[in-house]
Amino acid sequence: MEPVTLTTDRLILRPLTDADAEAVHAACQDPEISRWSSVPSPYTSEDAENYVGRTVPTGWQDDSLYTFGTFAAGDGALVGVVCLVRLAQLAAPEHQAEIGYWTAKEQRGRGYTVEAVREVVRWAFADLGVERLEWHAEAGNEGSRAVALKAGFQMEGTMRSKSVYAGTRRDEWVASLLPSDLGRPTETPYLPYPDRG
Repeated sequence: MEPVTLTTDRLILRPLTDADAEAVHAACQDPEISRWSSVPSPYTSEDAENYVGRTVPTGWQDDSLYTFGTFAAGDGALVGVVCLVRLAQLAAPEHQAEIGYWTAKEQRGRGYTVEAVREVVRWAFADLGVERLEWHAEAGNEGSRAVALKAGFQMEGTMRSKSVYAGTRRDEWVASLLPSDLGRPTETPYLPYPDRG
């Protein structure tokens, strides 16, 4: 897929380029990002260069990972990253994807990430035909969960012993967002399990 740029009132969401490596490297020095995401720790300049120079463009080229750098519309400062991962093992016709994100420390608490996630969700449903979006995070990542809930995701539960961090298996939270949650139609009809409770 050709990379796309999305905009909101306050943000520009575009694929990261080589010119962004320094800002990505600086942001990923925050221990909270490495604690709650999959970025390497320590995060080196080479990691940032490989990410923006190889991982990001390859994901767009093979339609597996759509990575958006999120930038403030005013000063162009890096706010964070939002990624949409196509779940390849659940390829068409299921149309499912997973969303992930991190926010630079100095940009937190302004609602930028919620705004960016909502725009990527809109794009996923409207342009990619995604019919189910998932969000996963290690149990205890309250900041990420708050963003997901504000963006409309509904908690589905805790998956026990799902991920490994620092050599220890950890529980993971999972939530989902459906087009119907936002009043959008889908190509595939949805038959929810009847609530008998």
